[in-house]
Amino acid sequence: MSETVTGFAYLAAAICFIMALRGLSSPDSARTGIVLGVLGMVIAILTTVFEPTIVSFDLIVIGVIVGGAIGTIVALKIKMTALPELVAAFHSLVGLAAVFVAIAAFFFPEAYGIGVLGNIEGASLIEMSLGAAIGAITFSGSLIAFGKLQGTLGGSPLVFSGQHALNAVLSIILVASIIWLVQTNYELAFWIIIGISIVLGFLIILPIGGADMPVVVSMLNSYSGWAACGIGFTLSNTALIVTGALVGSSGAILSYIMCKGMNRSIFNVLLGGFGGEVDGPTAVAGGGIDKAIKSGSGEDAAFIMKNASKVIIVPGYGMAVAQAQHALREMCDLLKGAGVEVAYAIHPVAGRMPGHMNVLLAEANVPYEEVFELEEINTEFSTADVAFVIGANDVTNPAAKTDPSSAIYGMPILEVENAGTVLFIKRSMASGYAGVDNKLFFRDNTMMLFADAKAMTESIVQALD
Repeated sequence: MSETVTGFAYLAAAICFIMALRGLSSPDSARTGIVLGVLGMVIAILTTVFEPTIVSFDLIVIGVIVGGAIGTIVALKIKMTALPELVAAFHSLVGLAAVFVAIAAFFFPEAYGIGVLGNIEGASLIEMSLGAAIGAITFSGSLIAFGKLQGTLGGSPLVFSGQHALNAVLSIILVASIIWLVQTNYELAFWIIIGISIVLGFLIILPIGGADMPVVVSMLNSYSGWAACGIGFTLSNTALIVTGALVGSSGAILSYIMCKGMNRSIFNVLLGGFGGEVDGPTAVAGGGIDKAIKSGSGEDAAFIMKNASKVIIVPGYGMAVAQAQHALREMCDLLKGAGVEVAYAIHPVAGRMPGHMNVLLAEANVPYEEVFELEEINTEFSTADVAFVIGANDVTNPAAKTDPSSAIYGMPILEVENAGTVLFIKRSMASGYAGVDNKLFFRDNTMMLFADAKAMTESIVQALD
């Protein structure tokens, strides 16, 4: 395959990737976006495989078969609730791949046309070092994110005295090692870069609490893109450079949007150690004074909603854990059949991954036109008879607006308290993932529905039917 043909093929792949990102910006065009993304990747892979520099297809075929088989099995078996963990795991693999490519390029530079062992071009060493460092941070950081999302490590931030100073010292050593490597081609410097980067990945993500995990997933997505971009320069591979830059920049933009949705800066997320899970059978209102709450049953909730004219559904991670989206859609269909207007309100950080709730609702065939983002629907709560909150805690907490001492103060929330009645499904009165008590539970217009989200929703469906 000639250089000209390769260039045009990579350009076609890049256009497909750009159009894929554009398609994924809206639920209506998401399927087209996915198809274009797959097409772009197929073009990029085939173009690379048929490069004249490829002398053996054995390992490539084995890798494609093994990787394809694993990917197919995972895709068929994975539950929608485990998507955040899956994304974090895939990010770790992208980072690890970048590290392996950097190792191969460092020890076999002749194969990449960047010099000979011990005398690699300075620019290539910089590209290689940055790709390896970002890849290693992505790898280890994604492992921690995976553990936190799965619950193996818990959602609480692991904070210790002097952690920021330690990170600063390690970062300085990392930069010094890159300079050392570029000047000397010394092997020890290369391994120090990888080792320190892996440690930094652990140290960066461990202090971040569960409430910030959506931002972390988005940020690691950006890291994986920049790692691929850096290695693309090392390999002189246009497709990797363009794809990595697209993933890196889009992930950075998404991280910014997520931080804006939480009223926090990315530095605040990385340095704050905010948001850990807090378990407990009861919650206490501000000032440590217990307040009475109202609780009800599925029959109570069904009666209230059936006699409403407008109901706004607010899904959260509790819905995802219980896999209640199908029962929820059935409930909403019955309400619409009874003449009730139904809409869904999605907070930008609901769930544990950007777009988590949108994916679950789409799986249950909820019409796209009924799903609204925070900015679109917040003013509608004051006109709603019922706000039906199913497992969304922190994103509905009025403390974000009223309590300057609260850890979530300033975070935009879904103003469900403005609805006539708030029906709140929750297993217990335990605090949410941010570790902050929700004063909404104690409001006069709130009725708590204590149960598993799916079981309670099915109970409401039976009462409505």
